[in-house]
Amino acid sequence: MAVRVLVVDDSGFFRRRVTEILDSDPLIEVIGSAQNGEEAVAQTAKLKPDVITMDIEMPVLDGISATRKIMASTPTPIIMFSSLTTDGARATLDALDAGALDFLPKRFEDIAKDKEEAKKLLCERVRSLARQPVSRISSRPTARAPAPSGSAPGITSSHKPTSPVARPAGMPRRGMAKGGIKLLAIGTSTGGPVALQKVLTVLPANFPVPILLVQHMPGTFTPAFAQRLNQACAIEVRHAENGDVLKPGVAYLAPGGKQMLLEGRAGNPTIKVVESEPNLTYKPSVDITFRSITKIYPKETLAVVLTGMGADGREGARVLKQGGSTIWAQDEASCVVYGMPAAIVDAGLAEEVISLEHMGNSITQRV
Repeated sequence: MAVRVLVVDDSGFFRRRVTEILDSDPLIEVIGSAQNGEEAVAQTAKLKPDVITMDIEMPVLDGISATRKIMASTPTPIIMFSSLTTDGARATLDALDAGALDFLPKRFEDIAKDKEEAKKLLCERVRSLARQPVSRISSRPTARAPAPSGSAPGITSSHKPTSPVARPAGMPRRGMAKGGIKLLAIGTSTGGPVALQKVLTVLPANFPVPILLVQHMPGTFTPAFAQRLNQACAIEVRHAENGDVLKPGVAYLAPGGKQMLLEGRAGNPTIKVVESEPNLTYKPSVDITFRSITKIYPKETLAVVLTGMGADGREGARVLKQGGSTIWAQDEASCVVYGMPAAIVDAGLAEEVISLEHMGNSITQRV
């Protein structure tokens, strides 16, 4: 059955353009359109689409307000079209907080250099979001969370893998018996902004190790995202800069459009931010950051892969695992897109498979 899509935009030209692209995919059918947020709310209730593409700036009712209303009345996966500007970044992050699942640049030339590749990516994102049950997108983190104390309820049940991770009987879990964790590294993509906020707001201000964050996101978005995380979290969150010296309790977000590496020595590691090779798909790339970590903390890293499309992070996690580090993945039920974590689990790299709800507390207890 084709994915049923509602296209929302105040520009008739853009509505037609998006409709033509989506209808060119035999697995997608555009069932309606709306030219403002108020119409979008009404059409969603009437047509019950599988996915909505939503503009942000519209008359009568803007896209963020419309998203909030839709998620309260007729929860539906929503992908936002946004401008690659600082204001566009803030608005997009507001839309994600309101319940949207994903976003793409409104200028198709900003999605990919090749127009056909951009069209393919749009259709791929729509098809992927259509597979997500509504219950997964009904809650959003709100305020700064208090530091956890003692055992977190539900931790035991949250550690049950969705598929078993083979381990010889009687053997200690890899990484557990080889000293403490000295670095936390988290990689994510689609659904990541909300997932990261939910995980990081649980970590206490005195979190004892540095944190590296890799989120697939445009370069104009990552500064605003780092600022938002910093305001919401007890830990400090910074937009990573070349030469940053790692400090305990500080999270460093990889700049969009570039690559973040760890270099130096274990006693005084620093961040190196470099221009990305143009042929690389992910900028920043989880694989590239994870691989660089192995030179500094091959045995003492807790690497976590959260929701996201594709398999970025798998090969970097494989190298970390071979060195003795600990690899965790988010479980399928709590993912927006079970792509990156599935790649980790299917490759037999995940020591634990944990729900998003319990990930923050689990990390705190382990570290």
